[in-house]
Amino acid sequence: MDLKIFDRMESEVRGYVRSFPVVFKEARGSLLIDESGKEYIDFFSGAGTLNYGHNNPVFKEKLIDYLNTDGVVHGLDMATCAKKEFLETVDRVLFKPRGWNYTLQFTGPTGTNAVEAALKIARKVKGRQNIISFTHGFHGVSGGSLAVTANEKFRNAAGVALSNTSFMPFDGYLGPDANTMAYLERMLDDPSSGMDHPAAVIVETVQGEGGVNVASKRWLKELQALCRKHDMLLIVDDIQVGCGRTGNFFSFESLGIEPDIITLSKSLSGYGLPMSLVLMKPELDIWKPGEHSGTFRGNNLAFVTATAALEHYWSDDAFAKETARKERMVRDWLENLDHSYPMAGLSVRGRGLIQGLVTPVGDDLANKIAHKAFEEGLVIETSGAHDEVLKVLPALTIEDDLLRRGLEIIESCVAQVLDENGVSARVLKFGGKAG
Repeated sequence: MDLKIFDRMESEVRGYVRSFPVVFKEARGSLLIDESGKEYIDFFSGAGTLNYGHNNPVFKEKLIDYLNTDGVVHGLDMATCAKKEFLETVDRVLFKPRGWNYTLQFTGPTGTNAVEAALKIARKVKGRQNIISFTHGFHGVSGGSLAVTANEKFRNAAGVALSNTSFMPFDGYLGPDANTMAYLERMLDDPSSGMDHPAAVIVETVQGEGGVNVASKRWLKELQALCRKHDMLLIVDDIQVGCGRTGNFFSFESLGIEPDIITLSKSLSGYGLPMSLVLMKPELDIWKPGEHSGTFRGNNLAFVTATAALEHYWSDDAFAKETARKERMVRDWLENLDHSYPMAGLSVRGRGLIQGLVTPVGDDLANKIAHKAFEEGLVIETSGAHDEVLKVLPALTIEDDLLRRGLEIIESCVAQVLDENGVSARVLKFGGKAG
């Protein structure tokens, strides 16, 4: 596979091509096809951008029809028919059934743009600069969002001081018996803790890039209570684990919290088209016209496909139930792997169709498994501070047969890597079932 042109002309900053060193030519559903015709099952989904698969035919038809009528493609923040239909669909499909009232802000096209806007409006509303973020959190790599991102690799590339953020331990960071919310409460209650009074807290309910760390319902409810007690806004970053990834459209719906601000991107357009959105309670919308701007805050093609996604998949609860069924399949398979290798130090965590097979730090097992999996026709990535988590992130629409085939590849590659590391299975197992 000839990658010389990329090596010669493209910046060293490129990342995923190093993990998946082929030239991809086609993509449909949960399959990627390289220029030689080899097929790969996609358990990566554009880092969570393709919840409905590649070139979803329902969305593609709507998109082609729109282009054939010379519909507006670029419109800044002007009113267009595509935006009007999207707003009407959000209100009908998402807000009214939940009894919600949020104002929508269309930001620049990527998730970090939405986070930047959320942080700015929180500071503007509260008149304070400090933001609470959490260990292993990832919120983007532009200035403000990078300041609330914990990963050392990204922070070291900033070139400037990253300030106005207080990092607190995420749920489980200090072990299963430590109440990290009690620690945060103590810091907030103590006027000599050294923490400047925060304007807001930003949190992911599941930390995708951080290692598939799952916040409990109790922890999140306690966090919301602290926000109310200390006059802080609660920002939920739902960029990777929203849009149905955990089952419901919003990842926090079953967790008993009501954020003041929500950020969405990645799979919001449904088709891989750049689109980001901030939802805020109406009383927080104190922007002056044009105060937070961006040339590409009006991607009308994304409005078309996002509207189709909401109408086709979220008008009832059938799609959420299908995601829950597939979650059980993936979870059972991974837990069977864990049980089959009791000496390997494996564990499983996740919600919905973001699941992580956690390997011991220091052995580079997850990267080795991901590398072998790619050789066998599966695209999958790792996450976590030490890349110790194999992150299973298939499209929500993946067919059962492809899902099983992908899980079989993981099973085979785990067996090969552990065998190379001198770890044998306790039992032989096939089809994800321990015998």
